[in-house]
Amino acid sequence: MIPAVVLMTLLWSTDLQAQSVSPPAEYSVRLVNGTTSCSGTVEVFYRGEWSGLCTGWWDMMLEVKVVCRELNCGNPVAESRGGLIEDRRIGVRLLRCSGDESSIRQCEYIGGKPGVCYGAYYHHVTCSESVRLVDGAGLCSGRVEVKSNQSWASVCEADFDRQDAEVVCRDVGCGAPAALQGGLYGEGEGQTWDKEFQCKGNESLLLDCDTSDRENNTCLPGNAVGLTCSEPDDVRLVGGGSRCAGGVEWYDQGEWRTVGAEDWDVAAVVCRQLGCGSTVSVLPGNTTRGFRVSCSGPESSLRECRRTYDLHPGLTVICSDLLVQPDIFLTDPMGGVSRGHQGPEMFRGYNFTITCSTQPQYPGGSFLLTFIGSNRTQTQPAVNHSAAFLFPAADDSHQGNYSCVYDNYVFSHNFSSESELLSLTITASPLPAFIIRHVVVLLILLTTITTSYLYYKPTRRQKRVNRVSSMDLYVNAMEMVSLSSRAEAGPGEERAAQGTE
Repeated sequence: MIPAVVLMTLLWSTDLQAQSVSPPAEYSVRLVNGTTSCSGTVEVFYRGEWSGLCTGWWDMMLEVKVVCRELNCGNPVAESRGGLIEDRRIGVRLLRCSGDESSIRQCEYIGGKPGVCYGAYYHHVTCSESVRLVDGAGLCSGRVEVKSNQSWASVCEADFDRQDAEVVCRDVGCGAPAALQGGLYGEGEGQTWDKEFQCKGNESLLLDCDTSDRENNTCLPGNAVGLTCSEPDDVRLVGGGSRCAGGVEWYDQGEWRTVGAEDWDVAAVVCRQLGCGSTVSVLPGNTTRGFRVSCSGPESSLRECRRTYDLHPGLTVICSDLLVQPDIFLTDPMGGVSRGHQGPEMFRGYNFTITCSTQPQYPGGSFLLTFIGSNRTQTQPAVNHSAAFLFPAADDSHQGNYSCVYDNYVFSHNFSSESELLSLTITASPLPAFIIRHVVVLLILLTTITTSYLYYKPTRRQKRVNRVSSMDLYVNAMEMVSLSSRAEAGPGEERAAQGTE
């Protein structure tokens, strides 16, 4: 009897505990099967169970941004679509979000309310875990905020440097830092981060960096770090002979995939992200392997656009900055050029050459050498991707700024690219040119004579030494003969000889 009572008591207490745990709110969101608490497959709690999503479009700046915000995570970093949900499994039908909602339940639904669907795709989302950029123009710019005890704190400019910025940009899925300035994106309303980062610059996440106590506990207004990162290197144009022309490809889920679209808005975003200027031409591709992308136009990168995985013809884009920037440089065969503070300096009376060149990209084309501030121009065809402009004698009229403009007709359009400026200064020669030439000739003759003298002098000295040595040997020999004769003569003869002497 007692064991039965104990069993009933245990069951009753367990039931009370189960009833005390409140179920998630309807339309709550979570990420499952991810590597962190801010990554995984999106699930929505609907009608007492966790289900996937049935939306066809999925936007990093809209739906993904709301998911990251609801889970108190940072910036949207990546999004991908997984395989089909199991047949007959219920999913929640979501239309779209505006990006400003605090929860996914505030987004719009088809028909004005949620519904169920079967066999749809599911979405995998990655958000930054401990850092975010807020109030910026896109995903790669904004005020730096760090998660501290489940709240977000601004970072003081004095506690942040270039190496820290490199890690933050990498953590939020962007490229290298482009601008770092305090107060660039406002001050924020929360607290200030109370540590100083000690990043080396090669860490993958900001959480991997060492920290130390701040030297100064105050952060003056206008010093909250604003950071602008370059756009991610996940878009490219292929098959056009230039990084600014070709079929659009997007790096997605570990591979380069063809992008399909119907309008110029996508092309405008691609040209902007690649730093290739504006759109010149948009042509349909010859493939149907691309996933469809739709942009509104002002997005900073392609990942901020809406996309679906429905197959769509590929897209070929031609951007205005098709040609690489040419080079310009000055040469002088007479040695009359020197390097000044403002650029090359040329002596009057010397001839010089300005050369324009470009990288091998497209055949043909021409170079226009422009003298800035005047109507003086010269044009030559590009031979081996370069052209040389000869000036017979430098005078004051040649002083000024020059530039090379490379023109070429490619893809049924005229394209041009201009070099940097070459600033040329004309100065007086220390001596007239003809005197310098004569002095050079005399120096060459003097050098030749000196070299010959130094070469032949040891030989003559050796001959003179040899002649002196021979004379000494002759004198010594004669003295020995004389001594020998005296030794053979008697004393009288020797005295007679001395008397004769």
